[in-house]
Amino acid sequence: MKRVILVRHAKSISHGYDQDYDRTLTERGEEDAQTISIELQRLTIHPNLIIASPAVRTTQTARIYAQTLNYPVNKILFEKKLYSGKSVENFLLMLQELEDEKETVMVIGHNPTVYYYIHYLMHNFTDDVPTCSTVAIDFDVERWSQLREYQGEMAFRFIPDMFR
Repeated sequence: MKRVILVRHAKSISHGYDQDYDRTLTERGEEDAQTISIELQRLTIHPNLIIASPAVRTTQTARIYAQTLNYPVNKILFEKKLYSGKSVENFLLMLQELEDEKETVMVIGHNPTVYYYIHYLMHNFTDDVPTCSTVAIDFDVERWSQLREYQGEMAFRFIPDMFR
């Protein structure tokens, strides 16, 4: 089995869109990322790889998740195209090229592309994807190269409102 965990970055400052790349997390965003990553830790989730957009808010979210889940922060892989909007087809191709010894991969990005990725990986996904949404999708395959669109099954979905 292979698992993809898609995370939309946590709540960030709402002003400064002219410098969107540099927007930082709010205090609430930091708390939400901590809360949901602690829930993942409670479920003994251990990603073998974390891939994140290099924007400041996704980097901050990735670091919080990594620290909570005992993943080495210096091993986070930053993918520029996750910021600029990697197509769903290219996203699937990126996953298909992963090393097979990795079982669980976490990808931290932005909306609307996180929503598009989730929708492309599993059939009939219609839920909202608010900030810090964390959705795990399981695939009944042995190799990443076997992943296909709409073949995933949701293992869990966490949003900050579930913990307030």
